[in-house]
Amino acid sequence: MKNNDLLRRDFLRVGSLGVAGALPIAASAAQNAPTAAPNPGVFNIRTHGATGDGKTLDTAAINRAIDAVASQGGGTVLFPAGVYLTFSIHLRSNVHLYLDRGATILAAESPRPGDTTGYNGGTYDAAEPNAPWEPYQDYGHNHWHNSLIWGENLHDISITGSGLIYGKGLSFGINGAKQNDRGSYPAYVAEQPGVGNKSIALKNCRNVLLRDFSILKGGHFGLLATGVDNLTIDNLTIDTDRDGLDIDCCQNVRVSNCTVNSPWDDAIVPKSSYALGYPRPSRNITITNCYVAGCYELGSVLDGTFRKFPVGKHSYGTGRIKFGTESNGGFQNVAVSNCVFEGCNGYALETVDGALLEDFAITNTTMRDLSCPPLFLRLGARLRGPKESTNVGTFKRVLISNLVCHNAPGWQSSIISGIPNHPIEDLKLSDIYVEHAGGGTAEQAATQVPELIDGYPDPGAFKVTPASAFFLRHVRNLEMSHVEVANITPDARPAFYLDDVERADFFAITAPRTAEGAIALHNVKDLRISWSRAAQDKVLANADGETL
Repeated sequence: MKNNDLLRRDFLRVGSLGVAGALPIAASAAQNAPTAAPNPGVFNIRTHGATGDGKTLDTAAINRAIDAVASQGGGTVLFPAGVYLTFSIHLRSNVHLYLDRGATILAAESPRPGDTTGYNGGTYDAAEPNAPWEPYQDYGHNHWHNSLIWGENLHDISITGSGLIYGKGLSFGINGAKQNDRGSYPAYVAEQPGVGNKSIALKNCRNVLLRDFSILKGGHFGLLATGVDNLTIDNLTIDTDRDGLDIDCCQNVRVSNCTVNSPWDDAIVPKSSYALGYPRPSRNITITNCYVAGCYELGSVLDGTFRKFPVGKHSYGTGRIKFGTESNGGFQNVAVSNCVFEGCNGYALETVDGALLEDFAITNTTMRDLSCPPLFLRLGARLRGPKESTNVGTFKRVLISNLVCHNAPGWQSSIISGIPNHPIEDLKLSDIYVEHAGGGTAEQAATQVPELIDGYPDPGAFKVTPASAFFLRHVRNLEMSHVEVANITPDARPAFYLDDVERADFFAITAPRTAEGAIALHNVKDLRISWSRAAQDKVLANADGETL
């Protein structure tokens, strides 16, 4: 059965009128729709003309209800059970959107290529100009108004409830992309006037709460939050064909208890772009108790069937937690804990556009069936930003501990790499167990990994690595303790490959040994190895061209 048929069946199942017991006032309003809500603080969108039949455009009615709540100083806009077909919804300060169980906000069909209007003559709001900053980040990061739900310069806003936001009529931002594994959705052109691009977009807001609802097929971003402070995201389920949560230039952010399936792009993505017109760091961020995946068919995590892609049908499987790629302002004071990865890429920490990345603690992670290695840590010099003020950044003080991974890819190890004269510094890895597929050859052990100094930071660009477990280059002050690596099948490459590494401590390391050894050293200074099964205890002032 096609994805559309499954989703249509789900809409019929959840579309019948019903109420949630979690909000008694809201439930009473839903039961009595379309009569007025008895509480003046709760505005039922049906009393403002919304039909909820999934065919009639409810855009005007929804926005009337929001304006009415804002005009009285704030309150709740209730979406009772039903399917609300709409174009752009405009958030207002002090307004809470509550999506009752069985309520679906359905993104209306955007204009198709060559058309000027979409469903029933409607369009999404125009993408506002963002010159002269537009060259420094992709199209999707430069505009907020061309979204299903958006707000700018607001405070004290929230969207909660167990309902669904379905971005069916939104562009996912890849023009002309093949549709065979994303369902039979049209390839809307994101840059075309009137096309919707994101489910929720917020710019320069504060005191924001997003909780309990779900997003299906969220457009280019399920959420784009730029310059949003005091942001809480809790218990969201997102099943989408691009990014799940993009948290850009935001401060004081809490992400918890979220499930994100994003097979074609990243799941949870803090960034620090130049979209605000200046480099603003993302800082004071916690991400905890989240599950990210990239191996399930669109919609199947949301409906609970968890259907994996057939073998050979889908080759992306991104679905990871990533910091970057946009990295003009930097990342500071970050804690990630208790997260689960499945069928996706591993962690990516990237600063390539002149920013600092510092003071990270990542702990208690489990990973399984990865499509890229568990760790990709990259300091680079893409330097996409104003030339006169964009210089190479820094990457320091990062602790990663209590990580276990089963079935990491065999062709590539974890990559931890700075660039010449700009090393990654003060890195501690501890209590880690990684099981790789193995299968590397002696020829691969002699591979020269390109520097890619100004390239796009992605592990796939570095191709095959000469190590089975960890490739470490341009690193200063490295400590690895209680790290064990294993190969499912024999591998002819050393487990560790060090190049331009200074002051490294290896303590209680367990790894398979080739005939030459387990740790290949190239231009290494001040190395200590002790109490390890991978190699005998050693203290080396200098080492180059040997394998221990």
